[in-house]
Amino acid sequence: MIPTFAIAGKLARDYLLPPAGEPILNEPGGDLLYAAGGLIVWDAGIGLIARVNRDYPQDWLAALKERGLDISGVRVVSEIEQVDMRRFIAYTEANERSFTNAVSHFARRQLTFPKSLLGYHPRENGNDPRETEPLAPAALDVPNGYRSIRHVHICPFDFTSQSQMVSLFKGGSDQTICLDPDPSYMKPVMWRELRLVLQGLTAFHPSEEELRALFWGETHDLWEMAQKVSEHGPEIVVIKRGPLGQLVYDSVGKHRYEIPAYSSRVADPTGAGDAFCGGFLAGFQRTNDPLMAALYGNISASLKVEGVGPFFPLEVLPGLAKARLHALTEMAREV
Repeated sequence: MIPTFAIAGKLARDYLLPPAGEPILNEPGGDLLYAAGGLIVWDAGIGLIARVNRDYPQDWLAALKERGLDISGVRVVSEIEQVDMRRFIAYTEANERSFTNAVSHFARRQLTFPKSLLGYHPRENGNDPRETEPLAPAALDVPNGYRSIRHVHICPFDFTSQSQMVSLFKGGSDQTICLDPDPSYMKPVMWRELRLVLQGLTAFHPSEEELRALFWGETHDLWEMAQKVSEHGPEIVVIKRGPLGQLVYDSVGKHRYEIPAYSSRVADPTGAGDAFCGGFLAGFQRTNDPLMAALYGNISASLKVEGVGPFFPLEVLPGLAKARLHALTEMAREV
């Protein structure tokens, strides 16, 4: 059986210090899993595309398979044996994220530094945003059976690998390709090259910070930025604004929507943006409607932030997602 959806992204061994509560040490994570967790709330049939080394726990992959996820696109690559798959994220009391100074963050909370995090150094972006990341999935890694999948989401990773993935999947008018850009290349100097990638997209999902960085010095109007992006391909531009919700620009219908974030208790915001993207893909496959797709994504994010781990949205009460979707539909407005 060929999956209905494909998600390409990076896997990681996550070490998290949430805003409150116990630290999360060496648990399955990465943008790929959080996007899958946001999608699986609404639909199954998901194929994962990723790279891991031989140190990545096999029981983690087995657990994904038990959840019904297709892992035939997860490739064990011997050439990345020495690549560190750990990822560290700490949150301040204001929910601001930090990826550095792991020792100081544990000390500030009066926590013992875990031995399994010794020697960790966050990946530093090189001067060239086109440089490929060892853990980024490559187009050549994609199983032949996946290449006919019509609904695809590409998580953040390096520009070159993302552009090759878009080229692999882009096809006819019935193809849906959504892309969440990596902040490393969202800068004016990359605009010319980015426009070529945008031509193959159905939807583009930058954060507000990323979009402002891309148009730095040109305009402060988010709607103007969204329109400029859409002129080069994407029918839909969704600007993710964290606790402020989303702005949705529908270039086909010439609609602008503002969606507030569904109010929920924030236990761990890790992966909320990825969960949104997964929910969006599920919603668009179901409705073919940009606004409804964004509402689905909004609810996936609202469920994710209430607990820890990429698949926490599956642990909530049955029917909660649909109830929230119905309530949020009344809150969205056209501007």
